[in-house]
Formats: sequence, structure tokens, C-alpha cells
Amino acid sequence: MHLTLLDIIVLFVSAVIGGTLNSVAGGGSFFCFPALLFTGLPPIQANATNTLALWPGSIASTSAYWQEIRRQRPAVLIILLISSLVGGIIGALVLLGTPQNTFVQLLPFLLLLATVLFAASPYFTARLRARMVGSSAISIPTLIGIAIAQFVIAIYGGFFGGGIGILMLATLALMGMDNIHEMNGVKTLLTVVINGAAAFLFIFKGAVLWPQALLMIVGTILGGYGGAYYARKIDPRYVRIFVIVVGVLLTIYFFIRTYL
Repeated sequence: MHLTLLDIIVLFVSAVIGGTLNSVAGGGSFFCFPALLFTGLPPIQANATNTLALWPGSIASTSAYWQEIRRQRPAVLIILLISSLVGGIIGALVLLGTPQNTFVQLLPFLLLLATVLFAASPYFTARLRARMVGSSAISIPTLIGIAIAQFVIAIYGGFFGGGIGILMLATLALMGMDNIHEMNGVKTLLTVVINGAAAFLFIFKGAVLWPQALLMIVGTILGGYGGAYYARKIDPRYVRIFVIVVGVLLTIYFFIRTYL
């Protein structure tokens, strides 16, 4: 589809903002996904393009946590990675098999869930920091349960993805992890796998709009590396409030647009 000058400006600016927010507090999808809808993309193609556009930023974040990731038990990490890969593929397949109208009906609820999870994340993070559960060995039943939980989260992540970070932090806490930096490192790596699996499937199935995706990839990279320098000078609480307000307004807007 043809991109107007206004489309280019909206997509690029939203990508810069999204990349900046993801490197500081998260919530970049609240800007990138609606921007794609605003420029005329069907919801499913917008979701697929958004997944690919934000993926490079996740890879960059993983490299920053590499030391924390290397400290994890290889067997446990492999199980979580496999669960994430398979679940991400299934979630993407479910999305691609969902009629546009059905996804439109689900979209307000998905945005509501993502907003609630994002708003609640400081509470859960504080609780996770306070957990001192030690690093004892994980029993086989517990490991199976964690793998199943991660598999379900990955399906949701491949389908939409908003809020999967806090869900994975909760799962890692159940696993016995108590170092928030290591938890964030593993969470980021699993996010790369989930979104990467979904993105490659979206590409293979032709669901990604390349002009929009490439433009936004440039924007998210600039935002992640450049905009974050200035955003970090702002109190993170104000950044979070800003994202939550945007999430609430978008949720209300899509509920009214869809059901009224």
C-alpha cells in the first residue's frame, strides 16, 4: 500500500517513541501498533508488522543482559527456550488463522489486558524483589509446570504479546529465581525467541508490510539508542504514567469504536 508523507511521519515518530519507551519502561506497542492501524493497515497485518518492528530492540536488550543469562542452568534455559519457540509459533498461527473481524472484536480486551499488566508491573516487580526463595534445585514436577506455563505465555505472546514480560517474571519467580537482573535477562531472551518465532512466521506467510516495518525498525533503533539517553533523565514514574494514560485512552477508544 502507498505511504503518504503523513503516514511516514506518524510511523517513524511512533517507532522512535516506542523504541525509547521499551528501553526505559516498556510499553512501546501502545504507540507502534495504533500508529499502524491509523495509517490504514488491517489489524492482523498491523500486529504482525509491529512484532517485527520491535524485535531488533529486544535483541539489543538481550546483549546487555548476556552475563546474567550465562549464569542460568543450561538444561532449564533450554526447556524454557523450547517452550517459548513452540508457543510463539502456535500463537502466530492462531493469529494468522483468526478472521480480521474476530481480531477486531478481541482487540479492546487485548489492549485492556496489556494496560492492566503494564500498570501492575511495579507492584509485582517489588514483590519479586522481596522474594528470597534461594536457588535450590527445581523438582521435575515444578519444571514441567513452569514449562507449561511458559508455553501458554508464549502462545499469547505470539498472538498479541502485550504484557508478557510481567507474566514471565512471575513464572521465573515460581522457578525460584530471586535476582531481578537475572530474571530480566532471561525474560528478555525468551521475549526475543517468542517474538522472533512469530515474526519469521509472519514474514513467511506474507503478513508483514515491509515499507512500514523497515521504516519503524529504523525508528525503534534510533529511539532505543538515542531517545533513551534523554528519556532516562525523566523520572521513570512519569514515563510509566504517560504510557498507562495512553493505554487507558486507547482501550476506551477501541471499546467505543468496536462496540458502540
